[in-house]
Amino acid sequence: MTETFPFPNHCEVDHPRSPVAHFGADQPLAMSAGVMLSPFSIAYQIYGRLNADRSNAILLCHALTGDQHVANVHPITGKPGWWSALVGPGKPFDTEKYFIICTNVLGGCMGTTGPASINPATGRAYGLDLPVVTIADMVRAQAMLVERLGIETLFCVAGGSMGGMQALQWAALFPEKVFSAMIIASAARHSAQNIAFHEVGRQAVMADPDWRGGRYLDEGMRPGKGLAVARMAAHITYLSEEALQRKFGRKLQDRAEKTFSFDADFQVENYLRHQGSTFVDRFDANSYLYVTRACDYFDLAQDYGGSLAAAFKNAPTRFCVVSFTSDWLYTTAESRVIVHALNAAAASVSFVEIETDKGHDAFLLDEPDFTATTRGFLAGAARARGLRA
Repeated sequence: MTETFPFPNHCEVDHPRSPVAHFGADQPLAMSAGVMLSPFSIAYQIYGRLNADRSNAILLCHALTGDQHVANVHPITGKPGWWSALVGPGKPFDTEKYFIICTNVLGGCMGTTGPASINPATGRAYGLDLPVVTIADMVRAQAMLVERLGIETLFCVAGGSMGGMQALQWAALFPEKVFSAMIIASAARHSAQNIAFHEVGRQAVMADPDWRGGRYLDEGMRPGKGLAVARMAAHITYLSEEALQRKFGRKLQDRAEKTFSFDADFQVENYLRHQGSTFVDRFDANSYLYVTRACDYFDLAQDYGGSLAAAFKNAPTRFCVVSFTSDWLYTTAESRVIVHALNAAAASVSFVEIETDKGHDAFLLDEPDFTATTRGFLAGAARARGLRA
């Protein structure tokens, strides 16, 4: 008999097609919620080779609904990795020079412990019994993996969006372990507007009758409709008005006239429906609740007496902060807040605002100026680190 799963990537939760590091009861994770998590697992991918003195390791941190498959074919979608344009031989994150690590974050659904993982205390999926996860929790778990890999200092920690939050948290929590950091299309705290968008998505999931109070996996169900709507709403925030207008405008979808119905008359409607329907095939609904909440709770200055500069006091890390002009999710103004705080802390920081109409997702797309910025920053950091060119 063929085993079936409530959602197509369920087999990746406990048996991911990537390396997994398991941490037992003797290595619990101290979580921001005030509890200890054990056992737990971290799924990850590696690319390139660690050099003899272990000085060329780069940690790439994924965004909200990304995963560890940054530069390989995705095991579920069959598509290239989410940053394959920047990671690989001869690319800015050059796998012939650097040892690249990318983890699935805590709370995710691609092999790292999350709400779809089996709770050893009950023998069933955690569901909402998993403690709420923060960005700091994600980073502490990554730090345990990096230590297990025998790496004392990361040459660079880089990420966009939620990945940028992780990079900031790394520099604040473990400054001596981060030689350089790239903070891309991100912020030092989640704005009220972004919290509001996330709450709309969570309510869409929880309003789906198949959510079953978060216990849908126990009943062989999945709240696919609610999760699809959540993805549709979120996806709008990743684009810009200019990009939507250029790509779709008011063009109709496979028809000459409007149908005077509630079918997807417009191409943009059809596009969003497609984004929603494909998303539910690779992501867990409860994980969506957890990772959005992690972003909402992120406020780095709050952990340092309300001073963002204090988070980076005496930081030895070299920083590069990147924003995009049409990104209204994480604006240039929010990037400048980070830059000002780093300047106040006398940290080494460069800042680049890239002109583009591609919106927040520009960091995932073909953007030559961003590619050049990344290559240049890493090359300068490599010279300072004494890595070969």
